[in-house]
Amino acid sequence: MGLFHCPMGVAFYDDEGCIDCGMCSATTEEEMVEASKKIRAYLRSHASSEGPIKKIAVCGKGGVGKSTIVVSIANVLRSKGYSVLVLDTDESNPGLFRLFGFDKEPKPLMTLLSRFSSGDLNPDSEWLQREKITVPDIPAEYILSRDGLKFLMVGKIQDPFQGCACSMADMTRDLMGKLLVADKGIVLVDMEAGIESFGRGVERNVDTVLVIVEPSFESMVLAEKIGYMAEGMGIVRVKAILNKVPSEKVEQRMTEELIKRNIKSIGTVYFDPQLYEAGFEGTVLGESRATGDIQTIITLLLDEAKQSS
Repeated sequence: MGLFHCPMGVAFYDDEGCIDCGMCSATTEEEMVEASKKIRAYLRSHASSEGPIKKIAVCGKGGVGKSTIVVSIANVLRSKGYSVLVLDTDESNPGLFRLFGFDKEPKPLMTLLSRFSSGDLNPDSEWLQREKITVPDIPAEYILSRDGLKFLMVGKIQDPFQGCACSMADMTRDLMGKLLVADKGIVLVDMEAGIESFGRGVERNVDTVLVIVEPSFESMVLAEKIGYMAEGMGIVRVKAILNKVPSEKVEQRMTEELIKRNIKSIGTVYFDPQLYEAGFEGTVLGESRATGDIQTIITLLLDEAKQSS
């Protein structure tokens, strides 16, 4: 298959898990479209009910404030007694660990890949090759811990000619599929900007997609596309968080526009200078108006999940 990545995660045609969609053998755009329709129909028909929240992907256009929202969500969840594992999958954002108060980043998971092996794993990556992985299985050098929070980082593009982020996406998708989440635990994934990760199926193993939307046409168009992609993966719980909103009038207009695009808003974070000053300086986020907004949003999200379980 060359560089082809099977959306079902199958190694070769007719292997276990193959749904005979025809994507791997498609040679024309029409054949690829038909194969995509088969995949979408299969995943939608096999989608589970919403159920409890265990794995959340935070998505959106570049610059909408995903990372600062991820930090705020993690802090609120911890205040509610959850143990939170944050997985940083954005290969370009360098400073998420600082926003959590860590003074150094963990060893990237990408170092587990052999340098010249087309994705083969190093001998010390046995834990990553297990069928199921628990948080205690992860070696200490790859994980930072503090006050009910654990932080993992897939990796970053540091220098020219290092290649694309495909192997990072593959690792993220596989890890999320294998990771077992304990009771009162939640995995929070800071995704790369845009929709390329959906094209690689990275979000396939999450149960919740939160789309961060700022007051811009491009952001809302992308939110619609993310909703379409997530639905096609069989993800039932897709919610928008409105961010950087300057007024109730703008909030209303954004909400109405998203409804037209079949995206439901779960709440609004109004523009908060404190929040963005902290993000600009790379410092720990303190109490602010945005903190209260996120508190309201997460309470509603968790309550809705309990009612649907």
